[in-house]
Amino acid sequence: MDGSSSPDGSFRTNFVREPGALRHHPALVLNADYRPLSYYPLSLWPWQDAVKAAFLDRVQIVAEYDEYVHSPTTRIRIPSVVVLKDFVKPQRRVAFTRFNLFLRDEFSCQYCGTTGDLTFDHVVPRASGGVTSWENVVAACSKCNLRKGSKSLRQCNMSLRKPPRQPGAEELRNMGRKFPPNHLHESWMDFLYWDAELEA
Repeated sequence: MDGSSSPDGSFRTNFVREPGALRHHPALVLNADYRPLSYYPLSLWPWQDAVKAAFLDRVQIVAEYDEYVHSPTTRIRIPSVVVLKDFVKPQRRVAFTRFNLFLRDEFSCQYCGTTGDLTFDHVVPRASGGVTSWENVVAACSKCNLRKGSKSLRQCNMSLRKPPRQPGAEELRNMGRKFPPNHLHESWMDFLYWDAELEA
């Protein structure tokens, strides 16, 4: 998920991922329809970006922290939830990245189902003409990856839990809702729906 998270940028999905940064009053960024731009990673800005966007009248502040920031002439509360004033159309194309691949496969080995020590594996080995694509690469634990090596699934008597395919952008966003981050500020909860069943 590449792109800029700066208020001067294109409001995409390169958001705060570093746990250390989450301790410093990040702002949850909502689209103009009050839905998060991204669930995984959660669409968060550093508080400085949120304040700048509010100053430039690009967002509306809908919730705040109890803490304040000061300038020589101004004292304002730090935003905890901001809403974009202009709707950002979600990206339709899903970038083929390691992160998105793991998200598609729910951070689990596609051979045995374990969730630790993940890498990725070419189902049809590159040595046999296999390509690096959504349809031929899966998340795999190191043990299964080593066992399979450069052999075919039939040769090593292994099978996939589900056939690999390219996910849609909305599908991947919904998949991210299964993995809430460790840090969730109470002011964000009215805008987040982790694993909630949607009404038809």
